Amino acid sequence: MSTPPSHALSHLKFMTMTDWDQWFTRWQSAFEQFAADAMSEADAGHDLYHVKRVVANSVRLGGVEGACPSIVMPAAWLHDCVVVRKDSPERNRASRMAAQRAGEFLGSIDYPVQFREYVAHAIIAHSFTAAVCPTTVDAKVVQDADRLEALGALGLARCLMTGGALGQRLFDPIEPFPFRRPADERQQSVDHFYTKLLKLPATMQTQSGRVEAQRRTQVLIRFLEDLAEELGTAASELQQSLSFLTTNCPQAHA
Repeated sequence: MSTPPSHALSHLKFMTMTDWDQWFTRWQSAFEQFAADAMSEADAGHDLYHVKRVVANSVRLGGVEGACPSIVMPAAWLHDCVVVRKDSPERNRASRMAAQRAGEFLGSIDYPVQFREYVAHAIIAHSFTAAVCPTTVDAKVVQDADRLEALGALGLARCLMTGGALGQRLFDPIEPFPFRRPADERQQSVDHFYTKLLKLPATMQTQSGRVEAQRRTQVLIRFLEDLAEELGTAASELQQSLSFLTTNCPQAHA
């Protein structure tokens, strides 16, 4: 399913940091082991360490936003539990496939049934390519936690590493920063900045996520500015490419 049940989570009490600690004590080892097995064939940009960083982001954002650890933590640990290559035609179904596998795992460990549909929604909605709007604070936290991984120094490293693994060029040698030509992320890694990465801050769902996304985005902008300088590309060309991006950037769902 793509959305959780329509009724409110009135039966769930507000979660304190003690609740987060209790979740870790009760469930952490089982989820980490399952994630390690599931991610054994993932690429380096989407491996177990990526998952652990999303979990850490989820703890930070979830604590601030008042999210429920019994939903956020399973979704964070299991959001990439089905490995689908970035260039696969099945990529836009990856989060739904992960939600299905996660549901099977949750059933196998007798995870409390009242949380499972909310976990599934958070897993499905985390994906950029799935284009599903998160409708709970828990799903919003997980989506933001994952998207922060695509920004900043980590996002830069993961973008270039993934592009190299897919055999992409770093940039177009004629027009490194697309403003006359359409961006083509299948050919150039820098173009992925324009098709996805620099659009992410406007899609962040939580206030704490938006603040951190803006900070991390400046790292990507500085990289492009340094690259333009080293290539001898006119600063105006880079600015034109960025100006075009801001006029075509999707806004976050309310």
